[in-house]
Amino acid sequence: MVNKHYPAQFKADAVALYRSRPGATIASIADDLGINRETLRSWVRADDQQRGTGGPPRASAVGQAPASVEDENAELRRRVRELEEERDILRKAARYFAGETRW
Repeated sequence: MVNKHYPAQFKADAVALYRSRPGATIASIADDLGINRETLRSWVRADDQQRGTGGPPRASAVGQAPASVEDENAELRRRVRELEEERDILRKAARYFAGETRW
């Protein structure tokens, strides 16, 4: 069994991706990134301990109607930022794993 060493930025990005997707599971994120599920779980736990929280912050207002157009716009802008962050993390992961492959 090979122990892989991931860059600190990759670990932080993976944890941020997990936290930014309220409906996602550790398993689905780990599979998307091509890493072991327990590896990602340990990174999330370490981040929780570093932050001093008991668990990951999850979205509480999923599915609720916005109170006004301004609130809806703010929510949509937040969602766009999340999606852009996810896209960037996946691009970085793809670059990382492409560089790791030696045929």
